[in-house]
Amino acid sequence: MQKTEWFNRKFPLIDDNGVLPAIIERLSGTPARIEEIVSQIKPGLLTFKLKDKWTIKEEIGHLSDLEPLWLGRLHDLINNEAELRVTDLTNQLTHKANHDATEINVLLLRFREKRRLLVNELLNLDDKQLSNTALHPRLKTPMRIIDLAYFVAEHDDHHLASVREIMVSG
Repeated sequence: MQKTEWFNRKFPLIDDNGVLPAIIERLSGTPARIEEIVSQIKPGLLTFKLKDKWTIKEEIGHLSDLEPLWLGRLHDLINNEAELRVTDLTNQLTHKANHDATEINVLLLRFREKRRLLVNELLNLDDKQLSNTALHPRLKTPMRIIDLAYFVAEHDDHHLASVREIMVSG
C-alpha cells in the first residue's frame, strides 16, 4: 500500500471546535499506541533501515523532537501571533540526534513526558482562545488550535504508519 509523502498531504480546516476533545484524546493516546506497537517488535528491528528511511527508533525520536514545535505553535495561537513559528523542514535535529543509540524505553518515556505537556495545555484552553488564527508557514493557510491539533495527530499517525511498514517489511 502506497503512503502519501508528508509534504504532499493536504489538511482540511475544521470548523467545529466540538471535535477538539476527541482529537485531544487521540493525541493523548499516541504514546500508548507507540508502546503497544514497540512491545510487538523484536529488538533488532528497532534499528532496521527500510529503503534508506528512518529506523523505528528514529521515527519515535522524531515525534519527540517535534513536541517543542507543537507546543510553541500552540503558544503562537494562544498569543494571537500572525504566523506560526517555522520549523527546519530538513529535520536536522532528528538526523543528528543518533536516536538509534538511545534505549527504546528512554525514547518512549521522553515522548510520553513531552506529549503530556501539549495535552495538558490543550485541556486548559478557553473558548475564546479557540477562535484565534495564525498562518501556517509552509501550507500558507490559516489555522486555529483545532487545526493544529488535527495536524499533529495526523503527523503522529503518519510516523506510526512508517513504523508499521518497517514491522511488516523487516
